Amino acid sequence: MPAIDVHDLVKRFGDKTVVDHVSMQVERGEIVGFLGPNGSGKTTTIRLMCGLLTPDGGGGQVLGYDLARDGLKIKREVGYMTQRFSFYEDLTIAENLSFVARLYELKPAGDHVRRTLDDLGLTSRRNQLAGTLSGGWKQRLALAACIMHEPKLLLLDEPTAGVDPKARRDFWDEIHRLAADGLTVLVSTHYMDEAERCHRISYISYGKMLATGTVDEVVRDAGLATFIVSGPRLEALAREIAALPGVEQVAPFGATLHVVGANAAALSASLRQIEKREGVRVAAGETSLEDVFIQFMADATDNMQ
Repeated sequence: MPAIDVHDLVKRFGDKTVVDHVSMQVERGEIVGFLGPNGSGKTTTIRLMCGLLTPDGGGGQVLGYDLARDGLKIKREVGYMTQRFSFYEDLTIAENLSFVARLYELKPAGDHVRRTLDDLGLTSRRNQLAGTLSGGWKQRLALAACIMHEPKLLLLDEPTAGVDPKARRDFWDEIHRLAADGLTVLVSTHYMDEAERCHRISYISYGKMLATGTVDEVVRDAGLATFIVSGPRLEALAREIAALPGVEQVAPFGATLHVVGANAAALSASLRQIEKREGVRVAAGETSLEDVFIQFMADATDNMQ
């Protein structure tokens, strides 16, 4: 049985449909990246799955428990890391973890706290006030609190926003270690390099699920063609290329332009004219996940309008 198996989830706030018939499956031990623009419904979907919100339509199971009937059981089996640091800043790391241990009725609480401090490399900082921690250490404390009760499913909502690249890499190494031990992870992110570290990704835009699969599958199925353009006066050239038939994206990448379109024939024909100019070179490129992300955003309609 999948760790997450939900179908046609709907959530409305007033007359706005924030989650619009979203279906998702996540296998046990899998790391799935949850992608989408700000306001796309990622956080609301996650809260529906962990029992914090009640769906207005649809249903399914999380860890074998029914969303409609077993919300409390789901909460006890899930670790949920929110976007914002949500622990007491005037308590130490150890005091915060001790509080969480008592919430989950873990006994003896001290043993659980000590083991968690050791596992996450926090022992040397156990007496440091949470409010004085850097972003990376706050993130590690939040993860420690989420996994102390040994959940079967970890839901992470943009967990690495605002932390440095080294802290992000360390965090992801820890996530893969946990998944190798059988933990299932659903993580929302805006970082394309993080999405590429997931086993699969799901892309939601303004409440609707648009794509799901491995990174290679999602890029392939988007059907985009990409070319790399180099030459003099790229700023002026970019404005000119953007107006050509078949061109849907133009973005500077260092000393080149990244040109993307869904109609490969029209795009190629337009760029052949540009390539005739002195000093201009056009070469076939590889479509990136970011190109697909931008294309999905351009094609979607804001459900708040």
